[in-house]
Amino acid sequence: MDIQLKGKFIELWKKYFNGAELPITFYYTGEEGHTELVKPGSVPRCVIGALSNVRKGKSLCFDIESVGCFGGKRYLGFAEKIRPNFEYFLSCGIPGELEGERYKKSPELVRELVKNSPAFKAPAQYVVFKRWDKLEESDNPEVVIFFAEPDVLSGVFTLASFDEALPNGVIAPMGSGCSTVIQYPYLEKDSEHPRGVLGMFDISARPYVPANVITLAVPMKKFAAMIENMEESFLITGSWNAVQKRIK
Repeated sequence: MDIQLKGKFIELWKKYFNGAELPITFYYTGEEGHTELVKPGSVPRCVIGALSNVRKGKSLCFDIESVGCFGGKRYLGFAEKIRPNFEYFLSCGIPGELEGERYKKSPELVRELVKNSPAFKAPAQYVVFKRWDKLEESDNPEVVIFFAEPDVLSGVFTLASFDEALPNGVIAPMGSGCSTVIQYPYLEKDSEHPRGVLGMFDISARPYVPANVITLAVPMKKFAAMIENMEESFLITGSWNAVQKRIK
């Protein structure tokens, strides 16, 4: 981790975002000891619930045994299998046997969704989550995740598109909470033009975040460029100053 870049962002974040909640980061590694390994059952079953501790400053490391949710294992890249009857679980359910979440109109639509979903296999045994200010020189963050209220999010969103000609420098794919903060942004990191990913529209995961918070996750390559662009962007204008005054 470039410690100078770490410090630079913290200073600029205080200057332009009034020290709002810092983003968290993650990276994969085959090495033990980067931080505490989560013991099975010691954190909420939902990965998003577990990340609430990271947002508060507690660094955590997960392996396949740390994750209690079928979806979490899949979207962290630790397993390919999905839960039995997933097409019914995500849609209409099975009367008397399985309650459906009704996020899709039919099982057939779910099958198509799964068929067209990106494949993702974790590149290493562990995934480490740390808040930005907790990063050390030995860390190698690959994705940065903001949990933000609308005014803060508007700034991060606009900054993510500042050096892009196309209108979709940020995307909002439908998926679980963990897929939109982990799988999708991680897969963007190797793109020629990596995009940010809006997330936390997953109804099942919403109870694990405050009512006025959604996420924007960006690959580290893109985030480094965003930091370098901050002091020549809209952040130095009166337009942003009017918004910034409302950020607590």
